Amino acid sequence: MLQSSKTLLKGMSLHELKTWCQSKGESSFRGMQLFEWMYKKGVSNPKKMANISNNFKNYLQISTELSTLSLESKIKSKLENTIKYLFKLSDNKYIETVSMILENRHTVCLSSQVGCAVDCDFCSTGKMGFTRNLTSGEIIDQLIYVKKDTKTPVTNIVFMGMGEPFLNYKQVIKAAYIFHDPNGFNLGKRRITISTAGILPKIKQFIDENHKFKLAISINASNNIDRNQIMPINKKWNLETIIKEGKRLSIFKKRVVMFEYVLMKDINDSKQNAIELSTLLSGINCKLNIIPFNESNGCYKRPCEESIENFLKILYKYQNGYRVLVRWSKGQDIDAGCGQLAHKESILD
Repeated sequence: MLQSSKTLLKGMSLHELKTWCQSKGESSFRGMQLFEWMYKKGVSNPKKMANISNNFKNYLQISTELSTLSLESKIKSKLENTIKYLFKLSDNKYIETVSMILENRHTVCLSSQVGCAVDCDFCSTGKMGFTRNLTSGEIIDQLIYVKKDTKTPVTNIVFMGMGEPFLNYKQVIKAAYIFHDPNGFNLGKRRITISTAGILPKIKQFIDENHKFKLAISINASNNIDRNQIMPINKKWNLETIIKEGKRLSIFKKRVVMFEYVLMKDINDSKQNAIELSTLLSGINCKLNIIPFNESNGCYKRPCEESIENFLKILYKYQNGYRVLVRWSKGQDIDAGCGQLAHKESILD
């Protein structure tokens, strides 16, 4: 990020805003007002904060920064009510965010990093390489902009955009709690899902700290040989250690963990893969999300419908504890589906 002499307020928690206001000779209640203006009402211009004194408005205007990004472009899907946003950050880096509206459900897919360091072989974001983590303010501003632009209340948040959320653990968790705060966005913890490719130490920390947000773990293979090929991170933290932590969340915390499996032609879609996967998850109280691959520029392909159905039949046949769901990604015609987010210029550079 570009260094600024101004204090960045976006991303501060309620406690931090109260403390900051007191340090400026204002009451802690002023911090509550700022929190509500920024997060509940989505206001980033101090002049529009009606219940704040003119003197303090002037101070905020001169000495603070309440916005972290600007809209560069947006594309709307022709197939469904899905919009992909390209945002420009203060240091001229770019991130993408996706809004998906289906009936009464409005899900926003947020980015947590510029690029990604995990380098899953089938994921477009991984091809960008890693630039930096986002601040909690940059994460939050994505949601604020989408909510304003769509004029539709947000019901669900998924940290499944650009980046690996658990490699930006502190800022992601901080943003999630601001989303949950009743004085701000007031989203239930179970309506906030944090996804990870399998950063084992952070999965353990997440479980030990007893956060109530939903956890989704991308496994994408039924054995270590296949996972090593498509997800290099498996060489550091293999499939069994990841599944073990998911089981711990299920048994000791009485929580349902979600495992995600991107289904790719001739990579992980065989009968043997399905049998191995059912054995791997047997007896675990979990959800298994099967995600037919979203094709982008690359060698990986989506299986045909018959192959997908055959894979699912085997999972259903050996089902024991886990529940199988099929997630068809939205916005594939605008490269807004799972694994497709990548600022095109970044890939070409």
